Amino acid sequence: MKVQIAQVWVIDDDEGMRMLLSDFLSSQNYAVSTFSRADEAHKYLKQMTGDYSAVDLIISDIRMPGMSGLEFLDEMLSQNFSVPIVLMTAFGSIESAIDAMKKGAYDYIVKPLKLAELRVIAERALELRRLRRDNKIMRDHFKTQRSCVGIVGKSKKMQDVFATIERVAQTSANVLITGESGTGKEMVARALHEAGTRANKPFVAINCAAIPELLLESELFGHEKGAFTGALHQKIGLLESANGGTVFLDEIGDMNADLQAKLLRVIQERKVRPVGNNKLHDIDVRIIAATHKNLKNEIENGKFREDLFYRLSVIPLHLPPLRERDDDILVLADFFMKKYSAMHNIFKSGFSVDAIQSLYEHPWRGNVRELENALERAVILGKGHCIEKCDLPALEENAFGGFFASIKNNLPSLAEVEKEYINFVIARSGGSKEKAAKILGINRRTLYRKDIEAESNEK
Repeated sequence: MKVQIAQVWVIDDDEGMRMLLSDFLSSQNYAVSTFSRADEAHKYLKQMTGDYSAVDLIISDIRMPGMSGLEFLDEMLSQNFSVPIVLMTAFGSIESAIDAMKKGAYDYIVKPLKLAELRVIAERALELRRLRRDNKIMRDHFKTQRSCVGIVGKSKKMQDVFATIERVAQTSANVLITGESGTGKEMVARALHEAGTRANKPFVAINCAAIPELLLESELFGHEKGAFTGALHQKIGLLESANGGTVFLDEIGDMNADLQAKLLRVIQERKVRPVGNNKLHDIDVRIIAATHKNLKNEIENGKFREDLFYRLSVIPLHLPPLRERDDDILVLADFFMKKYSAMHNIFKSGFSVDAIQSLYEHPWRGNVRELENALERAVILGKGHCIEKCDLPALEENAFGGFFASIKNNLPSLAEVEKEYINFVIARSGGSKEKAAKILGINRRTLYRKDIEAESNEK
């Protein structure tokens, strides 16, 4: 791979100083250009019409005939110039240099120069330049991604998913997305919405498992004032608030039988009746539903309506688990590394060989969500520019036992132990809260409630 050489400009009216800096910086493997006047450098930059890729660092004297170094800095800052500028000054002008740093100069160095000090300043400034450039590239990339599908994957299975999204997005057909927890069902739903004709209308997501059964009906359909105890005000339902747009019904398999019947009527009639009101309200929404359950098995067990299933699954779309997408693991890992490097202003250049092997060996029971969380943690906590195996999650079979080993002195409350155990079971269940709830012996809504309570207590 071709290594990009940093481009450094030196601006100084003293020819001897220009030659000294040019020789020294060249010895540090930088490409050096020199200017005797700041206005000459400024003119050259203007000719570049905003493309500053030809320069990575500018080292400029403060006092020069014509345009001074401070005037040059002001002009560059007024044009949102992102290249670091280091100013050189005599001892008696340090205050001017400090003021310049407050305005936006990267640093200053006092004459007579100490070349070792200059080398360190240049290295740090160029590291900042690389980070800014990488961040801009990633921001532009994410903007492009959001305007397209916004999902990463090169495997044949994901290419088939992309092709289906492309064909279906422009229609108003209902879509049923199936797949394990963490495979990206909501992301696909948003992609279908944003790539379709309803993109400028609301996208409303509803987790049918997270909302208590008694409240879900009023959340979906709305209610009138006084319709039930606690209904102090009229409320417009989420289905009506999404009029013209898309409603995403996540975990539709957890909806009770009564609500299934009412939702079926809404789909058939394109009308909603708020709780406590006999008047029907017209709605125009596209419904995208998702579930990690096998709804055909739920139908056989009498837990899901067959007629509702066929209304929802006009277009069935299955998302494969990450363990069936080996070709996507490194692609996704690289994507998340760059995403969180840009988000947290931390420079990461790639993965070690051992880290790559670990990525492929890890089971990723929590699928893409688990991989994304692991990469964000690795970016933040990893010590080097390269992500190492030790930065990634290990298969910790004794994680909960390690928790008890660490609390000999400071005994936690029962609520803290409960929270730790719940998190442990969820992790061992591959992120599936349904599996975790079965192991814990509680229903899924209770598990969601305990999660919400734990988050509230942390705040």
